[in-house]
Amino acid sequence: MRLLHLSDLHLGFRQFQRTTPTGINQREWDVAQSFTRAIDRIIELRPDILLIAGDVFHTVRPTNPAILHAFAQFSRLMRELPDAIVVIVAGNHDMPRSSETLCILRLFAPLGIHIADSEARRLSFPEKNLSILAVPDMPRGSVALDPDPTARFNLLVMHAEIEGAVPALPADSDRASRQIPVADILNPAWDYVALGHVHIYMKMGPKAFYSGSLDYTSPNVWPEVEAQRAQKLPGKGMIERDLETGKQTFHPLRVAREFLDLPPVAGRGFSAADLDKAIAEAVARAPGGIEGKVVRLVVRDIPRHIVRELDYTALREYRRAALHFDVDARRPEVVRNAVSGGPGRRPSLAEMLRESLRNRVLASDIDRDQLVELGAHYLREAEQVASTRALPSAVEEA
Repeated sequence: MRLLHLSDLHLGFRQFQRTTPTGINQREWDVAQSFTRAIDRIIELRPDILLIAGDVFHTVRPTNPAILHAFAQFSRLMRELPDAIVVIVAGNHDMPRSSETLCILRLFAPLGIHIADSEARRLSFPEKNLSILAVPDMPRGSVALDPDPTARFNLLVMHAEIEGAVPALPADSDRASRQIPVADILNPAWDYVALGHVHIYMKMGPKAFYSGSLDYTSPNVWPEVEAQRAQKLPGKGMIERDLETGKQTFHPLRVAREFLDLPPVAGRGFSAADLDKAIAEAVARAPGGIEGKVVRLVVRDIPRHIVRELDYTALREYRRAALHFDVDARRPEVVRNAVSGGPGRRPSLAEMLRESLRNRVLASDIDRDQLVELGAHYLREAEQVASTRALPSAVEEA
């Protein structure tokens, strides 16, 4: 018996101010196409069980095009795989926060899809000796995560943030309401735990996994791109698991649009002309060009006044070619030797001079190390002159 696990579709997601010829936000269209490709692949693989671990939609009240597209694709799926068990749990983006609002996912129940939105559901399939505990985004402790001891196969599908999965999210990040200890999902009686909410593929235990999202739908996708690159992941996709053998396969799915993170530029000491040249060279080296892509170029150690002097005609051309082109200019970090009111000795005049010259914006033809040494030399000379001039008065006083 084989299952497929996917999550975080985020249908209806919108980003950037570009539209298709029919007036739909371009990224909304992209995400819809990524979902269509996922349905195509699911039909090809013909699993016995399909688990969707939340955030089918990006908002509680999706746009009409997003609803129609989802209904059409789920209808196609159920026509092609009439014997498959399909389970969807509501994620934090699907879950209404008011008792007066119904979850949009109930729209798919008449198709034969099992929906868990307002509360957890234990689904039993005696003919397959199978039990599935479906847990939507809910407060911790609201449901016991216990397998069914009478079933041969026990599956847990839930939308949750497992502690340690995302160790350093900013305070204003998209967080699931349900955060649970990893120990709670490691019961060996579970044959598989399908998790949703984290947008990259991640192993949380021997049988517990995040499948990741189907497209790049985070508020800031670049940490996601960096994490995938660091882990050498093939990108977005879904997980296939054979419950009999334990064999597992990650099936990559091509997203509708490429996200390209260009190699960063070290801009310390650059003039505006130097930076214009560096940006042009980075664009020229972009594999496959930047046309139609979402592109980021990080420039480090560059002050604001240099950014203001860039050739914005060239930048407009890059932005016209790409779907989105971002020069992420990061100012130099100011290193302080002492904090006002803090412990430690006060920095000397020589130390303050060196720090100032190390962080000063310079023309590209000036050698910074030579400038620092020259500044230190002049300071020593000035101190010697001052001490010599002070000497006669001291002798006279003696």
